[in-house]
Amino acid sequence: MMVPLLLASIKVLLLTGASDEPHHHWRETTASIRELLDESGRFEVFVNEEPRALSAAALEGFEVVVVNYNGPRWPAAAEQTLAQFVRDGHGLVAFHLSSYGPFSEWTDWVQMIGAHWDKDKIGHQRRWAFDVEWTEKAGALGSGAKFVAVDELYHRLTLLPGTEVIASATSRKDLGGTGNREPQIWTNRFGAGRVFFTTLGHDPAAFHQEGMRGAFGRGVEWAATGSVAPAAPQPQTANVRLLVVTSGHGYPNEFYAVLHRLRGVEWRHAATHEEAFARPLQERYDVVLLHDMHDTTTPKTRERLRAFVEAGKGVVSLHHAIVNYTDWPWWYEEVVGGKYFVKPVEGHAASRYHEDVDFLVTPVKGREKHPVLAGVPALWVNDELYRGMWHSPRIEVLMETTHPENDRPVVYVGPHPTARSVFIQLGHSAQTMRDPAFQRLLENAVHWTGSPQGKKP
Repeated sequence: MMVPLLLASIKVLLLTGASDEPHHHWRETTASIRELLDESGRFEVFVNEEPRALSAAALEGFEVVVVNYNGPRWPAAAEQTLAQFVRDGHGLVAFHLSSYGPFSEWTDWVQMIGAHWDKDKIGHQRRWAFDVEWTEKAGALGSGAKFVAVDELYHRLTLLPGTEVIASATSRKDLGGTGNREPQIWTNRFGAGRVFFTTLGHDPAAFHQEGMRGAFGRGVEWAATGSVAPAAPQPQTANVRLLVVTSGHGYPNEFYAVLHRLRGVEWRHAATHEEAFARPLQERYDVVLLHDMHDTTTPKTRERLRAFVEAGKGVVSLHHAIVNYTDWPWWYEEVVGGKYFVKPVEGHAASRYHEDVDFLVTPVKGREKHPVLAGVPALWVNDELYRGMWHSPRIEVLMETTHPENDRPVVYVGPHPTARSVFIQLGHSAQTMRDPAFQRLLENAVHWTGSPQGKKP
């Protein structure tokens, strides 16, 4: 199956269709790669999910092939076709999961990517945030001194003579690493062709990080053309500094696409509380977006969040974050203004939910002009209903529903007198995440809570 995406100057063929699930999910990473190449505006991308039938005719007209595959080995004819394509002067881009498995037995593949991974050396540092630093050889493929990745940090790969390491990272022993600097991105030559390889790219979250997106896009362009066009100058705007905190509950991959569409927002993702709250927040962020779900807190979590709120910063709680922090009443009573109780507690019965229901959410009469609702119409969504929650009498309800299995408030402003807090119940389904009206609602909430004028003292 081949699907055209966006008409542009560089023709890209993305070869995929199988991976070593459950370790890697090719459908999810394929969608992320398509999205980042699409958004760059520099590529015309086609997807081929049957690479084992690859032929010279199927490659005709393409300048670069991106491989997202770790499944059964291809027939000899398909392997020879791709090797000849690169040898003749075209580009190849591969990453992460293609550094081991069936391809490791294909001699030309090892020569093309310029590396092999002995079975007894395969491993990686536990997934965590780390700095990827560009080398002097990076040239236009690099961007600044370094970028942050939240990924698996592969180690002990053997690089072949002739490869050029253009980015590396320190593998931490306390996280299961080697304690050494390990190559993360390199280039290679195969015949007249150019090859770009990165060990990054474990899952959609890895591809939705800004540094990885830029590096990968430049790598595809370089492999195709041998150069990287200068980036268009961006208008200088004051961005809202946003920390996105997840963990404790799953969420659709489309959540990352929503984050990337937030205009005027510079965001960073923390996948654990340990990462999110290791250091004070108020000097580094304007808003914390909570999309986590944890019943209990640690003293450090409470310390960091309370200091952030009391500094007058902003909080957006999304969907299942309403479950958060049962052991910390100050949070849900004074900041969020609402609480979903998974279990009954003294004075309150357990709350209830119902997934995948169509329902209507409308602006509250008289609140239509609130900045959080600017450009936001009534939303008809397929999402999750919440019933029997506790709500503070001091919240300001902005959007509501009349569905009998949901409490009336759906979007509301929290009661804290100086901090700015918004709760948005929606966000369970991929369909909701794709809704432009929901995207506008979330963008408005981030900007309003991140503005010094967002909440009157």
